[in-house]
Amino acid sequence: MKLSEFKYKFDEKDREKLIALHPVENRDESRLMVIHRDTGDIEHKVFKDIVDYFDEGDVFVVNNTKVFPARLYGNKEKTGAEIEVFLLRELNPDMNLWDVLVDPARKIRVGNKLYFGEGELVAEVIDNTTSRGRTIRFLFEGERDTFYEMINTLGETPLPDHFKERRKVETKDRERFQTIYAEHVGAVAAPTAGLHFTKQLLKRLEIKGIDVDPITLHIGLGTFRDVEVEDLTKHKMDSENYRITESTATSVNRALDEKRRVCSIGTTSMRALESSVSASGRLKENEGWTDKFIFPPYEYKICNALVTNFHLPQSTLLMMAAAFGGYDLIMKAYEIAVKEKYRFFTYGDAMLII
Repeated sequence: MKLSEFKYKFDEKDREKLIALHPVENRDESRLMVIHRDTGDIEHKVFKDIVDYFDEGDVFVVNNTKVFPARLYGNKEKTGAEIEVFLLRELNPDMNLWDVLVDPARKIRVGNKLYFGEGELVAEVIDNTTSRGRTIRFLFEGERDTFYEMINTLGETPLPDHFKERRKVETKDRERFQTIYAEHVGAVAAPTAGLHFTKQLLKRLEIKGIDVDPITLHIGLGTFRDVEVEDLTKHKMDSENYRITESTATSVNRALDEKRRVCSIGTTSMRALESSVSASGRLKENEGWTDKFIFPPYEYKICNALVTNFHLPQSTLLMMAAAFGGYDLIMKAYEIAVKEKYRFFTYGDAMLII
């Protein structure tokens, strides 16, 4: 398929009205569009109603990655110029090497020293990787835990760029831009489909006999990178680190064998699952990196249900949803979502495709 086929009517006025700048007060009271693949029917519910669509023995697969405060503001040595450094991934823990994005890029060159806070954290630029990309080395000799505590103190919640023009990061974003089951630090963006879950909702799933099993995929900014080629086969996804445990693989495979529902909570969980399929079509324990790019037509091997938020036009996340729900049905659902004023993107509403 072509990039242009994933446009839908979402003009500047729609962006102003429909992109959610704040989450709803109660996580599980966001709206939920339920899309039935077999009939094409579309229902309008509240997220906590999701329990009604699953039965004992079904499985939810959630991404338990944890977002760290990846956006740092600091100054260049000598000039004192204000700079922004966005931590993408740690390249070498022993040497304190990080892959980062910088702004303004033209002012940040190899050899520059960068100071954060009151100078308690210092980094040196050691390589250019892309126009905005740099490799930096933190000049820090303390314990690893102390280093991460400093990042946690000095860093800012890495809300996506579209927030920066319209509101400042707030204290409550630390909590709300994080799933309640987040455990393993490593993501620079939240698995947004999981933001709708509450402790009460998880308890209701447990009481009904629905298993909730974790995988870990550390989301990078590549998930949101614009697709710049019309021919989708030529788009390259950034690699993301993931891990699937033996216990989750066993739970998922049992559900498949019993012909139960296996529901991926988010496209990030789905990417990890589809990156670890055995020759017999079952999920296998695995750990590694995936750059898998899924777009229609694609035959999913593991899940038969998907929860995902409403994504922007021409995004890889929209393409994954269309590959799962069927291109025509999902594009129709997006037209309805705009008309019905669903909330879009990170803090927006969700859809369940079954």
